[in-house]
Amino acid sequence: MNIHEYQGKDLLRQYGVAVPNGKVAFTVDEAVKAAESLNTSVYVVKAQIHAGGRGKAGGVKIAKTLDEVRTYAEELLGKTLVTHQTGPEGKVVKRLLIEEGSDIKKEYYVGLVLDRSTSRVVLMGSEEGGMEIEEVAKATPEKIFKETIDPAIGLQSYQARRLAFNMNIPKELVNKAVQFMLGLYRVFIEKDCSVAEINPLVTTGDGQVMALDAKLNFDDNALYRHPEILELRDLDEEDEKEIEASKYGLNYTALDGNIGMMVNGAGLAMATMDIIKYYGGEPANFLDVGGGASAEKVAAAFKIILSDPKVKGILVNIFGGIMKCDDIATGIIEATKQVGLNVPLVVRLEGTNVELGKKLLDESGLNITSAESMADAAQKIVELVK
Repeated sequence: MNIHEYQGKDLLRQYGVAVPNGKVAFTVDEAVKAAESLNTSVYVVKAQIHAGGRGKAGGVKIAKTLDEVRTYAEELLGKTLVTHQTGPEGKVVKRLLIEEGSDIKKEYYVGLVLDRSTSRVVLMGSEEGGMEIEEVAKATPEKIFKETIDPAIGLQSYQARRLAFNMNIPKELVNKAVQFMLGLYRVFIEKDCSVAEINPLVTTGDGQVMALDAKLNFDDNALYRHPEILELRDLDEEDEKEIEASKYGLNYTALDGNIGMMVNGAGLAMATMDIIKYYGGEPANFLDVGGGASAEKVAAAFKIILSDPKVKGILVNIFGGIMKCDDIATGIIEATKQVGLNVPLVVRLEGTNVELGKKLLDESGLNITSAESMADAAQKIVELVK
């Protein structure tokens, strides 16, 4: 789950992590009032959407007067902001962060993420702040430093200090940088983050080390123990189909293609996407119904796929282990009866109760094309859609 920058900064502030003073505003008048409450001569007006690259897209403005704050707020609120992360459709700006300006001396990057190759959290840092970390990794990988954290003892001061020195943070500010990193790690662990990214981390003219931006993502599977985080969810920033899928515990992500997919297991779903593309098709979604889905869950997944007007065909690829093929078949039949089926449907079933599942589909009277393998299924749905 994603949250907005201002929400992330409020959370960091609770853990003693230095961030600029600022307030959220939903209207132009609120933006001006927020600016009036700040003790600064320079204001930063920042669009709040769940996407990076806002500055390059014109979503961050520097104002020197309250009149300029008003002008920029009027310009940004209601504007569709298109960045490299939003896609061409962009996102509508519905809230702003009004923040005090900072006397920036140098920009850095700090981030925490789970390294799946070591199954440990890694603290990363670079003196190339303000840039996309992917570009830094590509162009100058030697400028990215990492500290692998032992989960039994957590991030140690000496690791944070070593990273600060490697990042060339001024010696007189190293201790503040260490405290910053330790606080950020506490947020990451205690709030079950999946990503905590500060880009840029800045040093200022008055000797501060603070987060000028903050991106915090949270593990959906841990939200049940963080109701305070769940309250920060902004449904306006999410796809309606993804919101509906989350109600049923489905892992769904909308894509730009025209072949809807329903698969059980993330690995199998990725492989199914790959093989669809291999045969010249384009997936319309990633949808993992999980290992133990009920017929009701399958029916909900099917309806979500069919609610996408871009979908011109559907591929169901199920390997039944815990999930039984007859349950999948029952869910498909139930869903198509409720919403109707006016696009081609290819089904590949394998595993537990596969013969019963196939029999249910054959006797359903639905227009279903059976497939014997993944390659066979992908070829058939691509041809049918074409």
